[in-house]
Amino acid sequence: MRPKSSVEDIRARFDADVERFSNLETGQSATVDAVISLDLIAQAAAAVTPEASSLLDLGCGAGNFSLRLLDTGVPIREVTLIDLSQPMLDRAVERIRSSHSSQVSTEQTDLREWSFPQRQFDVVLAAAVLHHLRSEEEWKATLKKIFDSLRPGGSFWIFDLVKYQSAAVHQLMWARYGDYLTQLKDAEYRDHVFEYIEVEDSPRSLPEQLFWLREAGFESIDVLHSNTCFAAFGGVRPL
Repeated sequence: MRPKSSVEDIRARFDADVERFSNLETGQSATVDAVISLDLIAQAAAAVTPEASSLLDLGCGAGNFSLRLLDTGVPIREVTLIDLSQPMLDRAVERIRSSHSSQVSTEQTDLREWSFPQRQFDVVLAAAVLHHLRSEEEWKATLKKIFDSLRPGGSFWIFDLVKYQSAAVHQLMWARYGDYLTQLKDAEYRDHVFEYIEVEDSPRSLPEQLFWLREAGFESIDVLHSNTCFAAFGGVRPL
């Protein structure tokens, strides 16, 4: 097994990829059903927390998920953006401020290093970021910090790469994902995506993540969508 990328390696790749992530329709095309999951997460967050005033977007990229949620009309006044990449943060701020009046603050940091405030946010989003966590302890600690950062009744929504517990099923789904990437562009692109997943990412199965969400204290945990190696899901901090 190849050694995993460092935080600096991951930051450098995203610094160079801002343009691709700056489109609501195609920005995350390497992920299966990205637009469907983006819409479902925005609609679910709006339905569960319709009076949300404070949003935290972890691994915000160029701001696609924040923008989609803001477009639902939820009265969010404060948006906090966290990302490794300063160019991504700059683009996200530019895009949000050009179309919405919410106050926007940013932190360029690894979410594992950030001091999460207590009970500050009504909605937390995490799109294609938690798969960078490594050990089970990191996953559990991060989910607990996210839970603690939510106000009672607040909701947390995830869209991410997932693995499968059955080796045979995982191989099947990985092959289907490879076919998707090849059809999207070509075999060279498929190999490129698979290469950076191997060195950057440590995805966990959907059942594991749902269990850890409940362990952290979340309730009303629901899966919004799952296709091939990607899933959209979330939960609520009880009142």
